[in-house]
Amino acid sequence: MQVLYRGQVQGVGFRYTVRSVATGFVVSGTVRNLPDGAVELIAEGDREELAAFRESGMEHFIRNEAVSWAEAMNEFRGFEIVS
Repeated sequence: MQVLYRGQVQGVGFRYTVRSVATGFVVSGTVRNLPDGAVELIAEGDREELAAFRESGMEHFIRNEAVSWAEAMNEFRGFEIVS
């Protein structure tokens, strides 16, 4: 799952919130700031688990999100913030 978040998502601890929320789910992936002010989340896991993770308490930061789905590549171990 790839999600591009727009809104007040940079400079407010959003990436750390995402990483913290991820610990409550069986997901792996990364979250990072993009140069245009958006934040990109890439996560792998069971589709139901990913959907629950996406809907789990991050809404107050988000003005807009664009979600796309693809087959997992099994390239992540854990969940981390990347630059």
